[in-house]
Amino acid sequence: MDNLRIDGDRLWASLMEMARIGATPKGGVCRLALTDLDRQGRDLLIAWAKAIGCTATVDRVGNVFVRREGKRPDLPAVATGSHLDTQPTGGRFDGVYGVLAGLEVLRTLHDARIETDRALEVVVWTNEEGSRFSPAMMGSGAYAGVFPLDEVEGKTDVDGKRFDAELAAIGYRGEAPVGGRNIGAYFEAHIEQGPILEAEAKTIGVVTGAQGQRWYEITVVGQEAHAGPTPMKRRKDALVGAARMIDAVNRIGLDHQPSACATVGFLQNFPNSRNTIPGRVFFTVDFRHPDDARLSSMDRALKAACAEIAAAAGLDVEIKDFWYFPPTPFAPHLVDRVREGAKAFGYPAMEIVSGAGHDAVYMARVCPTAMIFVPCADGISHNEIEDAKPADLTAGCNVLLRAMLEASRA
Repeated sequence: MDNLRIDGDRLWASLMEMARIGATPKGGVCRLALTDLDRQGRDLLIAWAKAIGCTATVDRVGNVFVRREGKRPDLPAVATGSHLDTQPTGGRFDGVYGVLAGLEVLRTLHDARIETDRALEVVVWTNEEGSRFSPAMMGSGAYAGVFPLDEVEGKTDVDGKRFDAELAAIGYRGEAPVGGRNIGAYFEAHIEQGPILEAEAKTIGVVTGAQGQRWYEITVVGQEAHAGPTPMKRRKDALVGAARMIDAVNRIGLDHQPSACATVGFLQNFPNSRNTIPGRVFFTVDFRHPDDARLSSMDRALKAACAEIAAAAGLDVEIKDFWYFPPTPFAPHLVDRVREGAKAFGYPAMEIVSGAGHDAVYMARVCPTAMIFVPCADGISHNEIEDAKPADLTAGCNVLLRAMLEASRA
């Protein structure tokens, strides 16, 4: 095992071939969940997997489980994976790197004719991004029992298309039950999506856990009126109120440093007419912090600020708690596997907490879990210019290979 390495050139070639599915003019990828492009990506992965003798199983929410059998199929499998769906202006590495790094591990073992004690699995989780159907991490959340199956199947996109119908349309509404597979360990390799590893000149991020997150949907209601005849002091301008609340969101993030993040990423203004005072505004809030008590403090501050702003302006405000998961520590013994792997290969490494949500967060609820981060250029992700060095991607995959082999021993 000490001499075993993955084929970095093959990994890169696979990433570039997958990136052609949904390629954008700026060099990124738009491969939204449950579109035909999503189907093409899944089909390509399964074809590659079957070429090395693996099987593929699809569950009711479209999660794909590629399996390389071991000598002891009765033992819990060692799994890895991520997602193939992207943001509308996504990059070539977010999610897909974790899937194809897992495939490269299987290819390397196939080439070396190494038979593991435990089966190894590579998972494609459905709708991780949440950009077409919300919330994010839907497939892994359903697998972990966080989202009921009927709730997931009934989700609709902005055009009113149902999740279950779109899944069936691309041929990936499988028959396998959701959850309950015999998995004893889960690893996920991913680009960092932040600037820390690059700034610290580290190749491997040994991820100890993930930040907690709270998502909100906020509706501010005022009164529509003519922009000309209505005096300023008599207005109930929902957009002005929402703007003050958005400023409060930013202030709450700054007030809860270090480590807090606060973002308004989506806004709708009604009726959105040049000469009409806005009567209703809808926007989203994303709060993140590695300390759950601090995250709860941000929650209280948001609700107090919105109530105060609405009362002062004569507006109504509704705050919907849309999504929450607490800070998630990863399994220490698997984190050690990652740390030991980086050391064995001589890669510079550091401990890091994930600022983004990943499928590993939900998998940590059902089995021991760990993550491997590699740097991305300027920390930029969810962007068509997202980039990563082939050498770093190879390094992360080598660490994944070693960690999975160690965990696969009977």
